[in-house]
Amino acid sequence: MYATLRPRLEVRHLRMLVAIDEAGSVADAADMLGVSGSALTHRIREAERRLGIALYSRVKGRLRPTPAGDVLRQSAERLLTELDRTEAMARAFYGGAEHVVRLGIGFYTAYHWLPRFLKRLRHAAPDLDVEIVAGAARRPLDMLADGGIDLAVVAGEPAKGGITGQYLFSDELVAIMAPDHRLAARPFVEAEDFGAEDYLSYSRTIMPGHEHDRLFRPAGVHPRRYITVELPEAIVELVAAGFGVSILAGWAVAPQVRFGTIASSRLTGDGLDIDWFAALREPDGADSPGRRLAGALAAWCRETPDAFALR
Repeated sequence: MYATLRPRLEVRHLRMLVAIDEAGSVADAADMLGVSGSALTHRIREAERRLGIALYSRVKGRLRPTPAGDVLRQSAERLLTELDRTEAMARAFYGGAEHVVRLGIGFYTAYHWLPRFLKRLRHAAPDLDVEIVAGAARRPLDMLADGGIDLAVVAGEPAKGGITGQYLFSDELVAIMAPDHRLAARPFVEAEDFGAEDYLSYSRTIMPGHEHDRLFRPAGVHPRRYITVELPEAIVELVAAGFGVSILAGWAVAPQVRFGTIASSRLTGDGLDIDWFAALREPDGADSPGRRLAGALAAWCRETPDAFALR
């Protein structure tokens, strides 16, 4: 007979881990959670006492997660996303939102921006709620066309029949590397700087408008070796550990850069801008839940500087 094991941490501890990662400091995380700094410090100590391990350490005066703390934070993000999704479905079925919009993001599963947007959405459109479809990351436009999702956030204006796009925001592709990497101190890097590097890529397919098309190919330079890693989150962890460098969307890695887990540099002195769009099915009417959600998301991006990056 197996004993029933109860988790030692509560939801408030999981939200603490995610908030500290997003905010970059205990003080800012406390503001996000609506508690005092001393209360959040007590919550950290309580979690460490319950687990019997250290979750954070001080490095040059900055709070850094231990390996155990970082693993817990990643799990906390997934658990809280699933909890929020389940609660949204329950509200939709039992008197809450009337419409649940299935949302996917092309190539990324970074949702650090979502809680702030959902707070805005509850006031702007209380009859709408959001269900995250993480499986849409690999082929968001195909899933949108097939009806698997209702809205996709994608890089570049959609170029697929039957799909239209609503502009959301502009961002930059950035080079990421370990904090102690030789390129970390540079304000920007050029294609030639990648020639001696192992390059971690989520796809070997050359995407128009991305780094191969706009950086490597024009310069006639390519990284020393390509390593395909299909999960951007895994790329960040490997880069942080010194296994190579990569290029990802600035908004998607902003929390890790701000926290000091990785370093980032602009690509060329002018940067490589990239536009992000809400992709929708053309036949969907103006009053459809997907188009209404896209409109609310576009308005939030206009009114909130660096809404996705949370800088």
